[in-house]
Amino acid sequence: VQLQAFGGGLVQAGGSLRLSCAASGRISSLYTVGWFRQAPGKERELVARIRWSTGSTYYTDSVKGRFAISRDNAKNTVDLQMNSLKPEDTAVYYCAASKSGYYAYASQYDYWGQGTQVTVSS
Repeated sequence: VQLQAFGGGLVQAGGSLRLSCAASGRISSLYTVGWFRQAPGKERELVARIRWSTGSTYYTDSVKGRFAISRDNAKNTVDLQMNSLKPEDTAVYYCAASKSGYYAYASQYDYWGQGTQVTVSS
């Protein structure tokens, strides 16, 4: 499975960005797709995840009500709509996929896309 992330950029606080993760290869083997982020000097953290088959979702507390993860099974994409962005959302964002579970930690994910920078100015 190959993942490719798109959509980062620079935005002012309160603005919106939409990230997209395009998957190719053995999509049928995927269990969960997640978006992670890593800010300088911090560990990579799970932002949101979606179960590929059912569409069930999870969000970390700091983004609840502001971010929305969705998938398009026909296009094999998983998007992360980010609204009401804050400077603390600034990070490199990565999409990742697990083939075996609905996981919370980066080490549990099997496939990774390249990162995309999101910068929120105050």
